[in-house]
Amino acid sequence: MNLLFKILGYLFAILFTVGAALQYNDPDSLYWIIIYGIAATISFLFALNKIGYILPLVLGVLALIGFLYLYPSDFQGFDLNDGDIEIVELGREAFGLLIISIVMLVFGFRIKRKL
Repeated sequence: MNLLFKILGYLFAILFTVGAALQYNDPDSLYWIIIYGIAATISFLFALNKIGYILPLVLGVLALIGFLYLYPSDFQGFDLNDGDIEIVELGREAFGLLIISIVMLVFGFRIKRKL
């Protein structure tokens, strides 16, 4: 595997783990800890070259669907001072899923290309 992608795998494994840890005070923390934990695990397995392409692609598509579902129709930014706290929270959660989606799709297509 290309060294750049190996580094990206480890980097996103760390970032998604930190993301999971930061969810401890969220009202629906368990869901988000699981989501970020799965993304961290897949990123780690990608870095180790121990995963097939299907799982990252499926997770990427599911995360993209989640982004489209959660994205608020009246997005008000990421700062709590920008608007209603519930809408800001939905926007943050939606974009977290978008990041997961992009990373997983890149990893999945990278693995598929190498087969």
